[in-house]
Amino acid sequence: MTETFTLVHMSDVHLGPLEGVPLRHLNTKRALGYLNWQRGRRFVHLRSVADRIAADALAQTPDHIAVTGDLANLGLPGEYASALAWLEALGDPAQVSVVPGNHDIYTGRLGGASCLETWAPFMRGNEGPAQDGPVRFPYVRTLGPVALIGLNSAVPTPPFVAAGRLGAAQIADVATSLDRLGRAGYIRVVLIHHPPLQGQAPPRRALQDAAAFADVLDRHGAELVLHGHNHQQMLAWRRHSERGIPVLGAASASAGQAHKEEPLARYHVLRIRRADGAVHIDCEIRGFAEASGAVVRLARQDLVMPAA
Repeated sequence: MTETFTLVHMSDVHLGPLEGVPLRHLNTKRALGYLNWQRGRRFVHLRSVADRIAADALAQTPDHIAVTGDLANLGLPGEYASALAWLEALGDPAQVSVVPGNHDIYTGRLGGASCLETWAPFMRGNEGPAQDGPVRFPYVRTLGPVALIGLNSAVPTPPFVAAGRLGAAQIADVATSLDRLGRAGYIRVVLIHHPPLQGQAPPRRALQDAAAFADVLDRHGAELVLHGHNHQQMLAWRRHSERGIPVLGAASASAGQAHKEEPLARYHVLRIRRADGAVHIDCEIRGFAEASGAVVRLARQDLVMPAA
């Protein structure tokens, strides 16, 4: 019997509300971000919508849930605590994996608090003995036939910049992990916040070392890459193998109203199996077709690379 692994993917929850920025954490970037939240984003990203998406996701009885960043807005300790409670409602750390987004690591001035500490149990690998100490990326979680490889593309940036970077050390380590897990026969799923390919975001929002990361995918392979950041449904391909590598981006999981080109809240249910020597990924997109409606199936497709 072929084993099917059901993976839920959601992103960019931007949990509110924000009740101001404590003076000890205030800087120019947070002040501008708070104004942006108050003037518009607080009407888009609704906790009630995120909770309904989460409830629907749990009703799909997934084997695991992956959240690709931006649970917070301004990277404040209170936001980290609120997001931790939301994550714990999804499941325990063995059932939920997280990678940080640029809004989670928003600025370097925070007085020691960090999402990498608060959410650490959701960002640790499960290979070998139990880990403690600082979170290290990439982390690897082996779950039945699937191996999740979690990357951190989030770095503090100046105002009006939301770019990301992996860095040479992380890129080298993920190449090693992809090789090792591929030889062991795992279905390799990479988690990253920023769209990982060149041209998927404007320079001020892009992954700065996207070319180097794409080269790793081309040389070492993966079966699926999941990301967020753009608040849009996205699908691109790398031609590593006959079936290719799908690079799948999720829209925001908390959008209670359409904003610019961003759709209403949605998420992915990915049913992954290996059959006839190939990996098959059934992608169901679930979310809101209308703001006052129910969470429904919006679309589904088999993630198979189209012919050249």
